[in-house]
Amino acid sequence: MSVEAEYINKTSISHRKKFAQFFTPEHISDFMASWVIGNKRGKLSILEPAFGLGMFSRSLLKVNPDIRVVGYDIDDTIYKYAHRNFSETEYDVDIINDNYLTASWSEKYDGIICNPPYLKFHDYDNQTLIPLINNKLHTNLNGFTNIYTLFLLKSIHQMKDGARMAYIVPSEFLNSDYGVEVKRTLLQSGVLKHIIIVDFTQCAFDDALTTASILLCQKDNQSDGINFSNVSNTAELYSSLTDYKTLAINQLDPEVKWKQYYDHTHSAKYNKLVPFSTFAKVSRGIATGANDYFIFKASKIDSYNLPESALLPCICHAADIKKLIFTEADFETLVKADKTVFLFNGRSNEAYREVHDYICLGEENGVNKKYLTSSRTPWYALENRKPAPIWVTVFSRKELRFIRNKAGVNNLTTFHCVYNIGIIDTDILFAYLTTNLAKEIFLDNSRQYGNGLVKFEPNDLNKGNIVDLRELTSLERSFILKATGELEYSNSSSSEIISVLDDFFRTKYTTGITDLNIYSNRIDKLIGEKATTRDKKIKVGRIQQLTLPIFK
Repeated sequence: MSVEAEYINKTSISHRKKFAQFFTPEHISDFMASWVIGNKRGKLSILEPAFGLGMFSRSLLKVNPDIRVVGYDIDDTIYKYAHRNFSETEYDVDIINDNYLTASWSEKYDGIICNPPYLKFHDYDNQTLIPLINNKLHTNLNGFTNIYTLFLLKSIHQMKDGARMAYIVPSEFLNSDYGVEVKRTLLQSGVLKHIIIVDFTQCAFDDALTTASILLCQKDNQSDGINFSNVSNTAELYSSLTDYKTLAINQLDPEVKWKQYYDHTHSAKYNKLVPFSTFAKVSRGIATGANDYFIFKASKIDSYNLPESALLPCICHAADIKKLIFTEADFETLVKADKTVFLFNGRSNEAYREVHDYICLGEENGVNKKYLTSSRTPWYALENRKPAPIWVTVFSRKELRFIRNKAGVNNLTTFHCVYNIGIIDTDILFAYLTTNLAKEIFLDNSRQYGNGLVKFEPNDLNKGNIVDLRELTSLERSFILKATGELEYSNSSSSEIISVLDDFFRTKYTTGITDLNIYSNRIDKLIGEKATTRDKKIKVGRIQQLTLPIFK
């Protein structure tokens, strides 16, 4: 049994998640170690900022057994495992049970290798550590910065002249808002030489759902450019060192998503694209901070005898929305099926005895002391959100889902809210958003995770591209509204109507010329076919009613 397997068997998953302990596969570790050592020999000093169980050190020592390794790990449990294993060897490995970020900054190293912890801003002491890094390096990292980038920036500072460094990190910072300052610092340092993107359909780590990128750095005072490689699997890592494209430093903009530099874009072949914020504003749904307490279904309402005024109609689970267009009738169906489609809105009727009792129950159970609720006044007040006319999914594996909210109900963070700012008709905007064209172009601005999982934050959509719908003629708008009206009847995301709309928009925004009669005729034909099918169903239904046996 490997050291890593033994440790996993003997420690809880909650402990490993607390310290973000995901172990680097050996073949990746060997590749990174070979880069760091290169052709250097002798007593090199190597830093491991997140030592873990020493997988990197084992790989390094296979290449050069004479090196001296200094490793840091904040977790006392894993430190004891690692210290025991290396104390029984003759290798020069010094493991320090301390927080690397607050430890000494003065030492410099011939090589640095790391798989840093992946902790989001609310999972570590960001109010202390981010200002520390900003003060030391004169950076301007924001409060949402993931901890792994703090490790990366400190390590750059500790590189000797001629030193090499290899970091394996999530690709998230390449395409996120908090990554802008990180990319800017990397470019200014001049040490970044190569970014290897591991295909998004594959997880580099068995139990971590994230993308992987390997950053190869060297402090050689040369800035010829940065190499970008894509590998479809980790077996192709070594070939990435000869198979890459190079972009000059001045071609790289830290303000934009770097996905455009290493992956093909869907938007390049279309004309007249503008930011989505030209037509709409996207914001997240309501965050309660304690869903078990705040969300209700009909049976739970009966249990507490709460008045209707204390409940806000709200979609709590994306899986409850099956159709393209969500109506009041659909909402009533969910209510009758006893789905969780209400939020407790205690502030609306605090004087009502049952409402007061439920608020007291929340305080007895400590709901008022949770992360989000404790920052609200009163703690049971809901975030102020108007019902959005359009919803969009946050995560997906296949494609974005846009839903037309004609029921006028609210939504939790399972959907983002799309608010039309009034430049174009909402139904025309929605008609475009249903097309594959719209979803493909938005993918250029997505955040992609392991196993094909795609995520959009509100600003990813706000900054994403959309065809300029202001270019539509009045006749084209009338055609789209006619098609959208039929969409409500067919109510299917795979509808032939959407296929016609998709063809129309692709032609309009590539050639600029459309034969509107062709698309109108296709819609008319589909409407006619559906009307015939509908009439047949009605006729069959009537015949069945007439032939049913009569019981007295």
